[in-house]
Amino acid sequence: MSKRARQQVIVEIVEQGPVTSQEDLQRALRKRGYDAGQATLSRDIHELQLIKTIHGYSMAQGGSVAVGEPPLPSLERLVREFVTEVRPAQNQLVVKTTVGSAQPVAAAFDEAAWPELVGTIAGDDTILLIARDKKAAARVATLIRGLLA
Repeated sequence: MSKRARQQVIVEIVEQGPVTSQEDLQRALRKRGYDAGQATLSRDIHELQLIKTIHGYSMAQGGSVAVGEPPLPSLERLVREFVTEVRPAQNQLVVKTTVGSAQPVAAAFDEAAWPELVGTIAGDDTILLIARDKKAAARVATLIRGLLA
């Protein structure tokens, strides 16, 4: 199984109908004979520039793989739509999202380039935000909670 072939199958699966989570995509790939782990799927989703919406994954810019990075919705919108909880832990924040939404939300944090944050790590439904210090983490938690209100 080549990466190119697997990614082509992913495009076909997404174009055929809603794929609401990485687990759904993984099952659909298995049915077609491709066994890919979560990390591989995350990289493929990023490289194919798939967009996660409330209806599931879709192709960027009208159904075809885009040449450049697709524009992200605003951080405010993504936080309101997908973030469910914010928990501070020293200079870090654990941000819980709906399943499959952590990566686009983390990408929006990265793009927003808040000065308090030094980096993000995203899984499927959890983001680790790393702040400069404990005080900066508290400020970011307050900002995020304000967006959720």
